[in-house]
Amino acid sequence: MNPTDFATLPLPPATLANLQQLGYTAMTPIQAASLPLALAGHDLIAQARTGSGKTAAFGLALLHRLQPGQTAVQALVLCPTRELADQVALEIRRLARGEANLKVLVLCGGTPIRPQADSLAHGAHVVVGTPGRILDHLDRGTLGLGALRGLVLDEADRMLDMGFSEDIARVASLCPPDRQTLLFSATYPDNIAALAKKVLRNPQTITLAEQPAATQIRQRFYEVKEEQRLHAVGLLLAHFRPTSTLAFCNTKQQCRDLVDVLQGQGFSAEALHGDLEQRDRDQVLVRFANRSVSVLVATDVAARGLDIAQLEAVINVDITPEAELHTHRIGRTGRAGEDGWAFSLASLEEMGRVGRIEEIAGREVAWHPLDELTPAPGGPLQPPMATIQILGGRKEKIRAGDVLGALTKDAGLPGTQIGKISVNDFSTYVAVDRAIAQKALKALNDKPVKGKRVKARALD
Repeated sequence: MNPTDFATLPLPPATLANLQQLGYTAMTPIQAASLPLALAGHDLIAQARTGSGKTAAFGLALLHRLQPGQTAVQALVLCPTRELADQVALEIRRLARGEANLKVLVLCGGTPIRPQADSLAHGAHVVVGTPGRILDHLDRGTLGLGALRGLVLDEADRMLDMGFSEDIARVASLCPPDRQTLLFSATYPDNIAALAKKVLRNPQTITLAEQPAATQIRQRFYEVKEEQRLHAVGLLLAHFRPTSTLAFCNTKQQCRDLVDVLQGQGFSAEALHGDLEQRDRDQVLVRFANRSVSVLVATDVAARGLDIAQLEAVINVDITPEAELHTHRIGRTGRAGEDGWAFSLASLEEMGRVGRIEEIAGREVAWHPLDELTPAPGGPLQPPMATIQILGGRKEKIRAGDVLGALTKDAGLPGTQIGKISVNDFSTYVAVDRAIAQKALKALNDKPVKGKRVKARALD
């Protein structure tokens, strides 16, 4: 048996069968290093980047310790952002499919607290949330941690960057002292060591600061004058024609300005920054993940916790003042063995920042002239998918299979043209091939979903 096979772990047959169904054939390095220790009950400090398989690592460890027959919160995962919390909860639900009636709740800010309290009153086994909202519930008495068996701090370095240090320490102080604590972080600065000393007991340390192989991320730097910067982004998109691009700006205003320029040039682009209402933020992220928006323009703070699959390109519209953050930015592409582009635009004033990036990388960056960029024929590449929103979600008992059935079985649309279906509490989002978007929209409005009429609208 291969040492990276999940069957080498002391997991129940139902869990192993579910992993096989999910397509988990072999453990990633972080899973192989951390799961034996975590399943044995050790506290862990694990250094691994986003996209390395860490969610399954701590998810399986948490689920292993649960007693499903006991309807009490037995596992708590703290995340820096709502988006990451949603992704983590979705993965834990997938991992728990072999266990009947296991409830996973997401508790984050940006949504009303009363419905969350009502859900907690009906019982939950696993809670995933942001530190501030978790503390709100603890202070109100709507969340109890007396039965907690496992605590996870996911992307701990990002939570500390966002000022959550005291909140995390307070949440940990309200957990039973004999719980297991697992800390996952992409980096291990001094403040992480100080936090670990406060909240972990005799932890085992795993360091897997995996970076994509140099051949996976192709980096190019372009020198620009300030007045050329935003126009240069359009040149890159027109020349390389990536289907999905994440563009980083250092300020919210730069984000807005770039989106205006790109939309004016015919590109499908949306902004993600701190001034967006939560509903608008959610819809922008869903559309980008669905590949119905080509370019997401974001600040570093707004993009924290995002893990977008099949991201073809990252553009550094501005050079970040923090050289370590440059590595974090470009590491979002070139994952899972795929190639990715990383383009950076630098003015003369930013050359000192580029020098620090070279120091960390241990090599000089590759410079290319702007005038090598020529638009490919066909105009701006349009996104391949469109997103439809259904007004109704988990609260109305809608499941992804219900929507898929309404579009394929009832409306006769080909399943190959239906993409990702995301079911939230009050809304459901479905990605469809742009060519059948109008037919799909009409079908959802004309035919019942799960026996009920629904309202659907196109977001693109």
